[in-house]
Amino acid sequence: MSAADGPVDVAALEADANRSIDASSTTAELDAAESAIVGKRSAMAAAHRSLGGLDPDARRRVGQELNELRGRLEQRIAGRRSELVAVERAAALEEDRMDLTEVVTGDVRSPVVRGHRHLVTTTRDQLEDVFVAMGFNVAEGREAETDWYNFEALNIPPAHPARGMYDSFYVDLGEPETVVLRTHTSPVQIHLMEHAMAEGSLPIHSVMPGRCFRRDTADARHLPVFHQIEGLVVDHGITFGDLAGTIETFTTAYFGPDVHSRLRPAYFPFTEPSAEYEITCTICLGAGCRTCSDTGWVELGGCGMVDPAVFDAVGIDTALWSGFAFGFGIDRCAQMRHEIADMRALVENDLRFLRQF
Repeated sequence: MSAADGPVDVAALEADANRSIDASSTTAELDAAESAIVGKRSAMAAAHRSLGGLDPDARRRVGQELNELRGRLEQRIAGRRSELVAVERAAALEEDRMDLTEVVTGDVRSPVVRGHRHLVTTTRDQLEDVFVAMGFNVAEGREAETDWYNFEALNIPPAHPARGMYDSFYVDLGEPETVVLRTHTSPVQIHLMEHAMAEGSLPIHSVMPGRCFRRDTADARHLPVFHQIEGLVVDHGITFGDLAGTIETFTTAYFGPDVHSRLRPAYFPFTEPSAEYEITCTICLGAGCRTCSDTGWVELGGCGMVDPAVFDAVGIDTALWSGFAFGFGIDRCAQMRHEIADMRALVENDLRFLRQF
């Protein structure tokens, strides 16, 4: 007995199923067709249930044919589904496509307003211009750094108490807590010194602007994602006096002659001696306000002489070379120069604020 002559017509089942698959023009229609072809209430399921009425040899033969048919149909359904998914995705992309050739004509009732760069971006450019005029060059680095560049090479070994100063965002790469979103732009200093040693290109006079990340709570003077610019000088005979003079020169050049800097003793693991760099509060001009916590001064960043341990990490001979480093927030500079009482205004995207700059 052939399968076509018995109570189960396998060829007819396959023909009907193929017609249903080919007729499906969407994935939703194909889902319905698949349920009708191989579902629990399909003709295929009914055919399997009818096998009990056949003799053992016919049951075995027809059962094998049905199983082979199911495999072929499932393969055809999967292929048809891939085709329909590609068609529907292309249609969705076409529907979402922006027509960039469209021209907006002028209308006095609703004029087109051209955008401009963000205040932080223009502040960064201005800072770079000031330092380039002072004889520095500009260097950049990556935002995701290894623990060695972000901490260990800067004299902050694992479990060092100074790591508590940096609430870090670790990246899920490699071993746990080995890759971090940089908490400062200081890792660029390590890369610069390594490159200078490899190329024999000392001395170094560079500034390094860039974005940094810390798990800080946003307030009037802090943001969790902020922008920083650091400076590094490595040369013969560099002293703390050179550092203080550089910072005062920059302060008056950028903020104007009425704003001055002062250095207060501080601790940073990568500099010794270290100092906090403060400037006259531009909001109250030293009288005291909420922004400066009624002190008349606003901390801009930190600075100090490069610690010998940092030079040792990159192989620089401290008997021949010395240097200083400093770093401060670009966002804080924008806040002070433009008398912005709350730094959160920089990231709130309020057009009434942004259009002022």
